[in-house]
Amino acid sequence: MQQYDMVVIGSGPSGRRAAVQSAKLGKSVLVVDKGRRLGGVSVHTGTIPSKTLRETVLNLSGWRERGFYGRGYRVKQDIAMSDLIARLHKTLDHEVEVLQHQFMRNGVRSVRAFARFLDPNTLSVEMESGERQTVKFANALISVGTRPHRPDNVPFDGKRVFDSDDILEIDRLPRTLTVIGAGVIGVEYATIFSALDVPVTLIEPRDHILEFIDREIVQDFIHELRDRGVSMRLGTGVKEVRTGPDWAEVLLADGRNVRSDIVLYAAGRSGSVSDMGLEELGIESDRRGRIQVDAATFQTAVPNIYASGDVIGFPSLASTSMEQGRVAACHAFGVPLPPPPETFPYGIYAVPEISTVGMSEEEVRAAGIAYECGVARFRETSRGHIMGVNSGFLKLIFALDNRRLLGAHILGEGATELIHIGQAVINLGGTVDFFVNNTFNYPTLAEAYKIAGLDAWNRMGRAE
Repeated sequence: MQQYDMVVIGSGPSGRRAAVQSAKLGKSVLVVDKGRRLGGVSVHTGTIPSKTLRETVLNLSGWRERGFYGRGYRVKQDIAMSDLIARLHKTLDHEVEVLQHQFMRNGVRSVRAFARFLDPNTLSVEMESGERQTVKFANALISVGTRPHRPDNVPFDGKRVFDSDDILEIDRLPRTLTVIGAGVIGVEYATIFSALDVPVTLIEPRDHILEFIDREIVQDFIHELRDRGVSMRLGTGVKEVRTGPDWAEVLLADGRNVRSDIVLYAAGRSGSVSDMGLEELGIESDRRGRIQVDAATFQTAVPNIYASGDVIGFPSLASTSMEQGRVAACHAFGVPLPPPPETFPYGIYAVPEISTVGMSEEEVRAAGIAYECGVARFRETSRGHIMGVNSGFLKLIFALDNRRLLGAHILGEGATELIHIGQAVINLGGTVDFFVNNTFNYPTLAEAYKIAGLDAWNRMGRAE
């Protein structure tokens, strides 16, 4: 019987980082993944595919140049699904190759199989052939990720009604699209297809979308979507989804119907924890398959079994999942780590991008902190003008008492790259004076930080 110091179930961002960290500490590591290839949801159906799709769409459609050449401008006149999938497969092949090499270099063993716990130190590993092995472990990490939530009353068929995994397998671009669920995934796909000039209807039962994002950013984002023809149906649920030979129809709770070529159902995801034997160990999951863990160590109810990544719920980001996996591995082997930074960035790869770090204006108000905001619109920067950017802005929030940066919020092209300046200043305790007194490359979009800093500084007055 084989024995390992660490067994990792799942090879997504969290599992990968935990496996490599454990190996670098000199421990024996086995990664068990039931997928056809290493990489997990992040590489094959989630993070990497949707971002690759987005980048390909923006390049082939000429979206970034439309500020200069008008809405009718296109780099490639007839964009087919095959154009998008070709680049997707090339990117995924590269990601898998890098991961395999990383495991090989660090002596991490991996096996394609389904894992089930027999007791707190024993795992049954079942290969695709049906062959089973029993593996002993000192520590284990559950990083199995999530799968799309598929309600029984939605007729998923892979032809007219898709979830966020199988939407990548459509054989042609839809003439019209309805997206149910205006969370991060729904918004990303809705705006990606909209950038291809596909008429999109976005349905969300709640009255607001992206509720964890600063309201001013979201309002501007919604305005931009509506300006380019995205229809939004907020505050109404879905009663029924029907399909015909060449259409799909969504019946809304308020009596309205939305008919389109295809429907993408993107309302939530569930942890892939079924049949893992967790209940017998005393590890419970909620109705969406999320496992409860200690927030600092990522230990489950069984101390030597950890869980991290999307399977533990919010924030469900590849970036934070990686760090959770590393922290869990270090804790398992007694390696002390400093407390994590107070903030981490959140990126939404919609068209346009949204990225945020720190407190929103609503959170600052709720905390009773006296504050001032500074805003810079990208079109006010020389680089923005050169790029033909007509929209997008940066918003900075500062505390009035100590002048520290509390939050940075960006809407527009490059937002997910630019946010790291705000992240660094917040986590290092920087103030509005940093932006006023420092020189930024010119012309750049990053110069918006100086403009927004000056905007706030003018209202706050000089430092005493």
